[in-house]
Amino acid sequence: MSASQATLRNPESDQPDLRTTAIRTESRITIASGVAEVWAYVCDVGRWPEWAPTVLECRVRGGAPLQPGSRVDQRAKGIFGSSRARSQQVTAVDAPRHVSFAGPMGTSAARWGMDLDAIDDSQTKAEMWIEVDLGGIMRAIPGGLLKGRIQRVSDREMAAIKAAVESAPPGGSES
Repeated sequence: MSASQATLRNPESDQPDLRTTAIRTESRITIASGVAEVWAYVCDVGRWPEWAPTVLECRVRGGAPLQPGSRVDQRAKGIFGSSRARSQQVTAVDAPRHVSFAGPMGTSAARWGMDLDAIDDSQTKAEMWIEVDLGGIMRAIPGGLLKGRIQRVSDREMAAIKAAVESAPPGGSES
């Protein structure tokens, strides 16, 4: 079994938990902008609809800063033109290098994050990773099919982040 799709261990018995399968995807891209500008754009949750195709609107609950424990509330696209509310918890913030979140993806638990590394003052290596613990009806979807879909969306999101940051006026991304 590959590292990107592995059977998790039950923490109480250290035996394989055959009910839960984890999928992990990683998307990497080099952005022709400094890490501070990339960080500012990624952490501006009000701009997530610009690059995340399922997000219609997004905000940090109560206007709080993006910090561990904060909730990011979204209005997300649903099926047949509908929309629904969803929320993710901020799990880690290490400015300007790492931010991560946890919340549902359909009927499954998921985590995702962004890691940024400065190549130099004008280039940033960015990596978005997504982990999904398949649960509920999503276990019926072939793992390779679901992983491929998540990977394609993640790759598209990273390309959109790159395009937005690189086209921003000098001095960073302005809302």
